[in-house]
Amino acid sequence: MQLSRGARILLRTATALGFAVIYAPLLLVLVNSFNASRSFAWPPSGFSTRWWTAAWQETGLREALATSLKAGLGATGVALVLGTMAAFAATRYRFFGRQSVSFLLILPIALPGIVTGIALNAAFRTVLTPLGVGFGLFTVVVGHATFCIVVVFNNVSARLRRIASSAEEASADLGADTFQTFWYVTLPAVRGALLAGALLAFALSFDEIVVTTFTAGPGTRTLPLWIFENLARPNQGPVVDVVASVLIVLAVLPVYLAQRLSGEPLEGHGP
Repeated sequence: MQLSRGARILLRTATALGFAVIYAPLLLVLVNSFNASRSFAWPPSGFSTRWWTAAWQETGLREALATSLKAGLGATGVALVLGTMAAFAATRYRFFGRQSVSFLLILPIALPGIVTGIALNAAFRTVLTPLGVGFGLFTVVVGHATFCIVVVFNNVSARLRRIASSAEEASADLGADTFQTFWYVTLPAVRGALLAGALLAFALSFDEIVVTTFTAGPGTRTLPLWIFENLARPNQGPVVDVVASVLIVLAVLPVYLAQRLSGEPLEGHGP
């Protein structure tokens, strides 16, 4: 389809405005992390790297980062196992209630975070507290896994629908057992979807704050909780900007590397 000169200019302008709305605030955060002032003053009164040094010396920040990494990796691991198994069951097999099961698996990501948090808090108090299991990293991982499973399930299901089962049937006809067929035929075909699902699941877990508030114990503080607590504190604004800048880099690099390694575009399925 050929577009007129005016339509092309309009399309390019709209695209540039869209990118500006998305990335200008991120650029502002990066610049403010080098602002010599203690406030969010603009334009910056000067530039300095002292806030990066101050952020590294924050013991609470390092502990919160470690907690977020543990929670993200734990929730991603659970989501990869359960989400992949559920995707294979719902895509490769036919059974009564299959559509209902798929709906129930997808539903958690569509629920408001506060509803999920309240429900999980009540469930943990009812089931785990009598068993002597308190709120902490374990409850955070379980809480995050409830919605991380969805992105893995969606990505793997979408990939399996595009893969004909004839290759798996041919592998079985040639004498391969179930594990060999999965390892040599199915896994290479869904590897990109698994990688995309893992990245999306980790990203969702890493920046989750609402569900974490209801599932974390008094001594468990993730990085988003640390940012929320310190954002309103005097003189902590530049340090928060430094943390946000690091998170921007951490969010960009894995996605870029995943695209380079998988050799195919990532498949994201939101709510």
